[in-house]
Amino acid sequence: MTVRALQKISVARNGVGAFVLQCKKMDLHYCDWAGSSKGMNGFIKSLLPKFAAAHPQIEFNVSPRPAKHPVIIAHYINGREKAVCVRNMEPFEILKKAELLRDASGEKLRRVTKPVSSINESVRGIWSPYHGEGMRV
Repeated sequence: MTVRALQKISVARNGVGAFVLQCKKMDLHYCDWAGSSKGMNGFIKSLLPKFAAAHPQIEFNVSPRPAKHPVIIAHYINGREKAVCVRNMEPFEILKKAELLRDASGEKLRRVTKPVSSINESVRGIWSPYHGEGMRV
């Protein structure tokens, strides 16, 4: 009897092997004149250079939008976009929003129905010490 290997193509899973950041591009829009862009102007001048240097895999575009509120638009590798309005925010608050967009996956928000999500469902279910008869000492 000869032994033959099963042909199986490996499935790419983010985080196993190499991590790929989901955010590929961020657009930062601001206004030089409006007071609601004061925090965004401070963020661009002081905090953005360090943030951009720490994340070279993300492309940053800074462009003025006269007479409009400041906004950060993140583009993800799955083709989706997320936009966050940052009017009247301080530079460190804007940094937190930029980190939130950086860490997001780009997927739509949806309700979690099961406590554990897995690609390979377990036949037995999730183990708990409260199932069965319990432990005897």
